[in-house]
Amino acid sequence: MVEMDRIECLAGLGIKGDRFFDFKKDYKGQITFFSAEVYERLLTEFNLPKEEKPPSVFRRNVILSGVDLNEWIGVPFEIGGVRFQGTGECTPCYWMNEAVCPGAEEWLMGLGGLRAQILTDGILEVR
Repeated sequence: MVEMDRIECLAGLGIKGDRFFDFKKDYKGQITFFSAEVYERLLTEFNLPKEEKPPSVFRRNVILSGVDLNEWIGVPFEIGGVRFQGTGECTPCYWMNEAVCPGAEEWLMGLGGLRAQILTDGILEVR
């Protein structure tokens, strides 16, 4: 994972330069989102230092704050002028127990983030 200040979203294809760019037609995970608040809660719950467990361990494309990502499942939404369609939760898997800590997979059930399709081209930038 590489932290970026900006990403180029291309409708129906994904994020330019991402490993899943143009992966397959109608791919439901063209972009993934994760909650900064969930990240902070998990660090606190498991007493994990930020320096050792940065947000990149979750392998999500965009970290957002101030939103309930589950409310965007099945609905269109817009961020920074780019339109998306929420397609489902990024269901946590066993890998979270290895990459984050034992118990992380279960703790993240229902909080794993959001998978979405990109509906319009545009740039997302860190603000």
